[in-house]
Amino acid sequence: MRTSVGWLTIAMTTACLVGACTTTSSVPPAGSTTEVPRTAQPTPTGATLGAADHAAMKVDEQTAVTAVDTFWRRHFTEQFGQPYQSPRVAGAYIGTHGPPCGGEPASVPFNAVYCRPGDFVAWDDNLMAAGYSQIGDAWVYLIIAHELGHAIQARLSSDRVSVAAELQADCLAGAALQGAADDGLIAAEPGDSEEIARTLAAVADDYPWTDESDHGNAEQRTSAFNTGVEGGVGACI
Repeated sequence: MRTSVGWLTIAMTTACLVGACTTTSSVPPAGSTTEVPRTAQPTPTGATLGAADHAAMKVDEQTAVTAVDTFWRRHFTEQFGQPYQSPRVAGAYIGTHGPPCGGEPASVPFNAVYCRPGDFVAWDDNLMAAGYSQIGDAWVYLIIAHELGHAIQARLSSDRVSVAAELQADCLAGAALQGAADDGLIAAEPGDSEEIARTLAAVADDYPWTDESDHGNAEQRTSAFNTGVEGGVGACI
């Protein structure tokens, strides 16, 4: 994800992006009724990376955080008329060995999370490694952008947070990634659009923490992501 722009719109046959299981949001979940084909999901058994690949993944994690957070620091005030404060990045944990959220365990194995009480994002290293090894580096960018989308929601008044909060986070992820590309903070490599499509398809509703009643079905989530890519932040609100 480094050499050109204009690559993010995804075909409507793909499925959903990872969601946060511990956002502690009061917004009701979105419902869904449509079933669509799903693709193979990365698994923990495929998460082993060599030292060089693991180091490269860590660089991508840092790049994704920096690019998306820089986009929001540049554009949040012009979009919403209020100052922006970056959330804390707790980063990677293993299994259940991660930071608590509001005094309760927030570290779910093979998941990524935004914790509203602690205002931080975190992710299981095995989740990132599985997607990185089995799909590619775009996996890292999408997951981080989605969780930072929840941090943006936490900074907005309740009337600006959609009832379909997970879909709105998908939209904000698309807007932030395309906006970061437009700002020259990140750019694409050949094959990134396919990796993004596979990422959206891979972390589908079969995981115990990604239920359609909470996160929307594949068409809804892909459409939300594309809305952010094509329409920018304003289209998500």
